[in-house]
Amino acid sequence: MWWLTLQATNRPVREGSPARLAGGDTTRRNCRTDRLASLASPSSGSAGRGEQQVSSPFTYLTVAKADLYRRVMLAFVAAKGRFMVHLRPEDVREALGHEADLDEVTAALLALEGWGNLRSDPDTSRVTTVEDFHRARFLYQLTREGEAAEEALEVYDEALGRRGALQAVALADIATQLRVLQELAAGGEPDPVKVHLALRALVDRFTDLAANAQAFMGSLQRSIDLHDVDAEAFRAYKDRLIDYLQRFITDLVATGSEIAALVAQIEAAGVDALLEAAAWREAADAAPGAGPEGDDPRAVEFGRRATLWRERWAGFRGWFVSAPQHPSQAKLLRSQARAAIPQLLHVVAALNERRSGRTDRSADFRTLALWFAEAPDEAALHRLWRTAFGLSGSRHLTVDADTLAARMDDPVPASAPWAAAPALQISPRLRRTGSYERRGKPSRITDRSEQRRHLVELAAREAAETAAARAELATERPTRLSDVATLPTDAFRLFLGLLGDALTALVPGRREVAVTTSDGSMAVRLTVLEGGSRAEIVTPDGVFRGPDHLVHIVDLTVSERAELTA
Repeated sequence: MWWLTLQATNRPVREGSPARLAGGDTTRRNCRTDRLASLASPSSGSAGRGEQQVSSPFTYLTVAKADLYRRVMLAFVAAKGRFMVHLRPEDVREALGHEADLDEVTAALLALEGWGNLRSDPDTSRVTTVEDFHRARFLYQLTREGEAAEEALEVYDEALGRRGALQAVALADIATQLRVLQELAAGGEPDPVKVHLALRALVDRFTDLAANAQAFMGSLQRSIDLHDVDAEAFRAYKDRLIDYLQRFITDLVATGSEIAALVAQIEAAGVDALLEAAAWREAADAAPGAGPEGDDPRAVEFGRRATLWRERWAGFRGWFVSAPQHPSQAKLLRSQARAAIPQLLHVVAALNERRSGRTDRSADFRTLALWFAEAPDEAALHRLWRTAFGLSGSRHLTVDADTLAARMDDPVPASAPWAAAPALQISPRLRRTGSYERRGKPSRITDRSEQRRHLVELAAREAAETAAARAELATERPTRLSDVATLPTDAFRLFLGLLGDALTALVPGRREVAVTTSDGSMAVRLTVLEGGSRAEIVTPDGVFRGPDHLVHIVDLTVSERAELTA
């Protein structure tokens, strides 16, 4: 309805009228009215019927010329970045490229102005004659609504295109901030300023780590799913990606265990005092509210801020510290990163098979579909179906005891046609319901609490045995194998795994190798000794003999860096 009002106010000005002689304000206003009326009218070629009913700054994204409108708005955003406030239609055309038509650009500017993305002001800087003064010339700039819409679209595009990263550096920064908090908590009365700054830095770094990890794992899965886009590029990308994942997993195991230990130490020293100190500092400048008289706005704000900080700490703790039946997010991330490696290798194997000419199941089904399409008649289709899948109609039904007794007395060959075979007696319930069993209420749900408790105890006992074996093997300094006199059974099994990993990585020509177990719990450094000496280790199952080596075994889950995510 508003375009009708604008048209009604568009009254022509007669030649030589006082309005025109007084400076042309009325004439310029009428020109402006003509442009808005033509934009909003149903017959407008630039906006169209569907565009006149909506005046949202996001409208231009859903219309026919959305690409042109988007380029125009990006030109204004780029100009604002260069501290240019106003643009003429010629400037916009130059930013879009000289292949753009000036009339089309002008129509786009009018449409965007009608939707509220742009505003215009009369351009009198280039007026040299009376005719130029009365000709419609305008400067355009972003409105507050249009600028907000572009900022929202920029955030949207950035979120969709964000690849993310597994930030091992962020893990180190988080551990540094936790050490600062641990020192503040252990020092008695903590400084509220230092506590607040440390907690803010911790939250900001952790938020960035979590968001980047989520974006990276999403983009990684998309890379795996779209591997057939460019096979050669994917093969080259695979090696770098696997190395990247392995390095992050190692850092996550080492630094994550340190973070979990620091969290436990801070909570033991009193994390509530730190959180309340930060909440009081944020509530110190609370403005008076409209609550009942006598309510201290700082106390109200402190309660809200304290709850928020406790929730943040609980979320942060859950990211690195596991609870019974609730593994930590760091552990889940580590599992996802590990699972991505065999998925990548499987994709590479599939690409290699495809390149070598081997067929896969999808190719077989496509070939079979072609054979079905080329079958000459329906009988051939049935023969092809039976040959390919080996499926046919049912030849027997479940029978009762009387029918079985009758068949024992008078056997019927399996090759007998259905029409010539005697009829089968089936239960009326089977005919009516399709089942022999009488329907009733479902069975009671079995309580598995005791079994789950047993499994938890069993897992805890196995974890304790493994920890004891690691403690038995750990050496404070490099030690000769011949100096390891005896080992219990559990420790010896773990020792054989470590020794096997180290000897596998020891290639000819090298005298020293350092490896880490796949779960990141232990590291071993093996050095070949000269002289050909032999070592013997006594176990309950026998004596282990072999060439002597210098070995240094490090338990990465010792008490000061206990991996609480286990």
